[in-house]
Amino acid sequence: MNYPKISKAIIRRLPKYRRYLGQLKRQGVEKISSNELSELIGCTASQIRQDFNTFGEFGQQGYGYSVNYLYDEINKILGLDKEYKTVIVGVGNLGQALTNYTYYYKIGFNIIGLFDVNPKIIGNKINDVVVSDYSDLEAYVEKEAIDIGIITVNRENAQAVADTLVKGGVKGIWNFAPIDLKVPKHVALNSVHLSDSLHELTYMISTMEHAGREDRD
Repeated sequence: MNYPKISKAIIRRLPKYRRYLGQLKRQGVEKISSNELSELIGCTASQIRQDFNTFGEFGQQGYGYSVNYLYDEINKILGLDKEYKTVIVGVGNLGQALTNYTYYYKIGFNIIGLFDVNPKIIGNKINDVVVSDYSDLEAYVEKEAIDIGIITVNRENAQAVADTLVKGGVKGIWNFAPIDLKVPKHVALNSVHLSDSLHELTYMISTMEHAGREDRD
């Protein structure tokens, strides 16, 4: 699929659309208008139509959108019409939580490899996947043609892990270490800085408290 350059704002909204459409599918809803979807999601109907029109004509005037069709099309756009072979490096609390999340929610990421340096963890099983020694990571990634590497190690070791994953041939890296990684242009990178998200939350709280004080004055 060749789309024009899409803004990050639209890309961030697509998973939300998919999530709500998935709920509608499970409820047996067959069609929905942009106005009805707007009430559910919180975006304006105009914004929703603009977002969808970026990728083509998904709806029909006077009918609205087919929930099943729109859900499937967004899956294709997000690349979720296939499964991705995935490994997690760093099997501490966060690594185990991500392993369990992807296993129970079946979201298209097949965790087939877990890696750590801790001898107390190596050899253990999590959801039938054995934790392997980190020293075997590069060879495993290359042999199994791994698509995605998830990094949940400390910041001091994260870049070295990323380099190893790149050498093994991964297509993308999901980074949870609190550091900005450097990877080649052909490798997709998405970093989740948990502290940044918390700081956004504290800003929102501070702003609301400030507005509340002004209202009382």
